[in-house]
Amino acid sequence: MTCFEIREFAGDDIDAALQLWRRTEGIGLTDADQPDQLREFLTRNPGLSRVAVCGGELVGTILCGTDGRRGYIHHLAVAVESRRQGAGRALLSETLAALRRFGIVKCHAFVFRSNRSGGFFWERSGWQRRDDLHVFSRVLDSGAQPVGRELA
Repeated sequence: MTCFEIREFAGDDIDAALQLWRRTEGIGLTDADQPDQLREFLTRNPGLSRVAVCGGELVGTILCGTDGRRGYIHHLAVAVESRRQGAGRALLSETLAALRRFGIVKCHAFVFRSNRSGGFFWERSGWQRRDDLHVFSRVLDSGAQPVGRELA
């Protein structure tokens, strides 16, 4: 029996989402997952991220953004007690439909190699594991101001 509704991820969902992510194995949080930065992310990527809610409680999330060319999925998470009921597939389906409406035809998902259940979900959902690419990351100067912000 499914007990969830899928709706757009709103700023009011951030605290509950952070609680879910903190207790979900395989989800890695960084400085970019601060409430203010998540609100900015949602504002810059309107209509792409979703939550699953059951009985008023947030039980799943998908955080999605785009650079205008590709979609990028972060933090697809479903509470352990709500798994295997279709919430993950529903979150993914609605987010991919939103990307298509923006004209995005390819999407990437970020999954830690150590997240075996996450990798299994993506493969079972028809996604191709890429071993031909490496992801390189760099922390930028913490004093840098984002483009479009006035210096204080």
